[in-house]
Amino acid sequence: MATSTPDLDVFVSGLLFFDVVFSGLDHAPKLGAEAWTSEMATGPGGIANFAFALSRLGLRTGLAAAFGDDPFGRYCWETLAVKEGVDLTRSHRFPGWATPTTVSLAYDGDRALVTHGAPPPLGADEMIGDPPAARAAIVHLRSDPVEWPGGTGGLVFADVGWDPTQRWPRSMLDQLGACHAFMPNAHEAMSYTRTDTPSAALAKLADLVPLAVVTRGGDGAIAVDATSGETAEVPGLPVDVVDPTGAGDVFGAALVAATLFGLPLIERLRFANLAAALSVGRAGAATSAPTWTDLDHWWRGITSPGLRRDYAFISDLLEG
Repeated sequence: MATSTPDLDVFVSGLLFFDVVFSGLDHAPKLGAEAWTSEMATGPGGIANFAFALSRLGLRTGLAAAFGDDPFGRYCWETLAVKEGVDLTRSHRFPGWATPTTVSLAYDGDRALVTHGAPPPLGADEMIGDPPAARAAIVHLRSDPVEWPGGTGGLVFADVGWDPTQRWPRSMLDQLGACHAFMPNAHEAMSYTRTDTPSAALAKLADLVPLAVVTRGGDGAIAVDATSGETAEVPGLPVDVVDPTGAGDVFGAALVAATLFGLPLIERLRFANLAAALSVGRAGAATSAPTWTDLDHWWRGITSPGLRRDYAFISDLLEG
């Protein structure tokens, strides 16, 4: 009997923010002084970073998120649904609830974030109901676990965010039992595993999920895939960093895409590494996610024999 194809390639759910990004600062703002920036960008952020990046890579993407019925929320809804083609069937607009807002200040190759907002009126499970069938799902781990990811029938990729309490409870990792992959950055990975190096953290995480990935910012990423027996490490790409806001999310989205493309582990990491590197070259989080046109432009401009060898699979993807 033929197996039906899911309506979505990837279904994602999490907190959405309206982002205001200032880049080009020479230093952190000082009390009592005014700082001018050379670049700025606005747009959807948070979980929308994943949805943007996935949709721009040609994947049928669904998003479940809370939107305020306010100017920021309406702008984010319109941008995602109309401009980027993201399915918002399981998203909700809530009158009287303000869309959370984040200001990102980018300087010295990193960024600082200031966020205002209140918890959504509905939790993810209640908002989603029966999740749609999808080849993959992305869940943002929180202290209150959700049940919806397993209902998609696809591979579950998990990420995690900054812990403002600085406690980094090990119990957070208990949620990984239902996940195919976990994609923390080095600080998150070391904090949750109580280890001192990204490699040591990766070894611990590899015991918890089939695919463990630790991102290292400009130093690239390392990963272990227990399903294929592969291990891989890729260095960062040389880029001029304008704004790193959302780069980790773009990396995660591209890793999911590369997995669905059927690439071997080393090429999955390289593809995600490239997508993240391209995203930091311009201001903005979701709006900086690369398109296939951006990838083609990068590939055509590469003259380094080593990069052309390592990233030759990009040409195959572009032709496919």
